[in-house]
Amino acid sequence: MPSCLMILAAVIRGSPRKVLQPHLVYLADMLSRPEISQRTEEVFYVTQLLSCVEAVVEVCQEDCQEVSLPLTKVLITIMAIPPNVGHLHVKLEETMNTLAEVQHLAGIVSLYRQHMAQLMEWVSLTHSRWTCYSPELLQLDVIATHSGPVIGEALPSFIPILQTCLQTSIDPRVRLKLFMTLSQLLQKPDETVNSQGQFCNYLETVIKDILAPNLQWQAGRTAAAIRTTAVSCLWALIYSKLLSAEEMASAGNDLMPKIIATLDEDSKTTRLLSCQIIGTFLDSCGDRFELAKLYPELLSRLEDRSLDVRLAAAKALTSWFRCINDDEKKALLKENIRFAYEALLIHLDDPDHNIQSAVLETLKEGGLLYPDALAKEIEAVVHKHRTATFCDQLLFHLESTGWKYSES
Repeated sequence: MPSCLMILAAVIRGSPRKVLQPHLVYLADMLSRPEISQRTEEVFYVTQLLSCVEAVVEVCQEDCQEVSLPLTKVLITIMAIPPNVGHLHVKLEETMNTLAEVQHLAGIVSLYRQHMAQLMEWVSLTHSRWTCYSPELLQLDVIATHSGPVIGEALPSFIPILQTCLQTSIDPRVRLKLFMTLSQLLQKPDETVNSQGQFCNYLETVIKDILAPNLQWQAGRTAAAIRTTAVSCLWALIYSKLLSAEEMASAGNDLMPKIIATLDEDSKTTRLLSCQIIGTFLDSCGDRFELAKLYPELLSRLEDRSLDVRLAAAKALTSWFRCINDDEKKALLKENIRFAYEALLIHLDDPDHNIQSAVLETLKEGGLLYPDALAKEIEAVVHKHRTATFCDQLLFHLESTGWKYSES
């Protein structure tokens, strides 16, 4: 009962340190038992549980070194409770800091470092059987996201948990939570998972065993949310430059078909990030992909309801044109290029000036391939445009490269 914890906290605070010391191990172990620390998420109960830990640290000071691990487990368990106890988080941080200080540790990060191996073992005991209600799922999130660079030292334990729990046979709600955790870590990888420069050793596992299967289409809103977070994780990997050129090429081979499929997702975030990912893959290793199959998907995104997605698609199409960098590709894709000109010229007359400018830059890049063909396409549609300004700018750009316009 919370009233029992309230009385216990008062007894601890009123006890001399020397009297309490012989009972310290038993007391800390009792507080950390699942039937006590995980009994309920009711605010009053959790508040009294935290008061007991505060009292132990306050009274026992350096003696807490002997029970630092169970006390840390209790604090992590309370932190893992959903936001209905958000007002306790300040007190939790203060208590963790104090627990580190009485042991002469340099803050919370050092406290996590001291216990990380035991904490990872603690949360992973049943990880293959986790459900969305498993407290360990949220405890792992706390450990991973609050330990800073220490999680980068625990990759041999952390990555296998992700690998097991992010299989497509696992409860989608479990996968979604873990992907959200991973996505958060990848926002600043050098301060988290790559703090030791070792994350590269696990990239193949992350890409092939974790990201690729979860990008496969499955019905349901939760599955769609998983694809969004998986795409976010992939973009974070690329944006943070964790992937070398060779790894980019390997990842592109595995993931490009799945990324193309996500261009039709309901989520604007997914479509936007997918366009950006495709553009980056094309810039890095465009010669690895079937360009003839790729550009229609990007052209279709120029009609997206989101301006950001349309601009990202135009930028990716610019990268697509740059990939056609030899005479053999140019000849092979001649009709594809002409069709792309035709479609892009429609959007050159878009009501949105931002789209017009973006498409103009795309056509400036692509027009260098077959300027005569582009000029003919312009001649065929310029009279339909609201203004000839952008068409004239495009022709002027082509002429500035040394090309001469011929009416024939």
